[in-house]
Amino acid sequence: MIPWQSFAMVDWSGGKDRGATPCKDAIWASVWRDGATGDPVYLRNRQLAEDWLAGLIEAELTAGRRLLLGFDFPFGYPAGFCRAVTGSDDPLDLWHWFETRIEDAPGDNNRFDLAGSINRQFGGQGPFWANGLKRDIPGLPRKKDNYRNPFPERRAVEHHAKGSFTCWQMAGAGAVGSQVMMGLPVLERLRRRFAGQVAVWPFEPLDKPVALVEIWPTLLAGPGPNHWIKDAWQVHKVALELAGLPVAELQQLLTVTAPEEGWILGVDQI
Repeated sequence: MIPWQSFAMVDWSGGKDRGATPCKDAIWASVWRDGATGDPVYLRNRQLAEDWLAGLIEAELTAGRRLLLGFDFPFGYPAGFCRAVTGSDDPLDLWHWFETRIEDAPGDNNRFDLAGSINRQFGGQGPFWANGLKRDIPGLPRKKDNYRNPFPERRAVEHHAKGSFTCWQMAGAGAVGSQVMMGLPVLERLRRRFAGQVAVWPFEPLDKPVALVEIWPTLLAGPGPNHWIKDAWQVHKVALELAGLPVAELQQLLTVTAPEEGWILGVDQI
């Protein structure tokens, strides 16, 4: 395995534009290269984040550096969902499926409507739950009352990651579902923009200059010093920790078989 020369970690957000002042629960990124990290980067919305990510990848490719690029949301769903929606077991087909259906602008997006539309295909009571809008959405329960999920509640990796959240929750504390639905389209566009240069772990061999991996910052970073915003500290710390791992140890962490659901880097398989 050829070592990566650059490591970039991203804390994602499924919500609206967070404003000009750096704050928590927004998109934060940190880059390690050439033995050092700069200040974490605050990205107030996904449109700015996508442009920043494209610029980062372009710069690393131009410089001839291999980049390990981590995101803190699931790259796949519990077993069976992908085939039920797309007719395929390939999670990257699901990435494309979401990319063609998600409408996203800094001030609004259609994630709750799409979740309701998917639910209605399965009887209107799951798998997604939690509507964060004032208006009702047919098929999308506001709570888990009378909720029925035709798929597993969690991916296999989440049974080994204590404290992780289900990707079916679309609103409220720990709403990973919104992050996934609003994150996968961005990753799909980056894959298309840099075709042949990007590999997605653990679905593809890591033989391209850029590797996309799933992270969970809580594994490697605590809340951090008081003067840091937690999200900024965590991506900074994870970039440092992964960059500091011996190549053999990082290779071991990446030796995972999870072809449909994906895996969180650093969670042991049992």
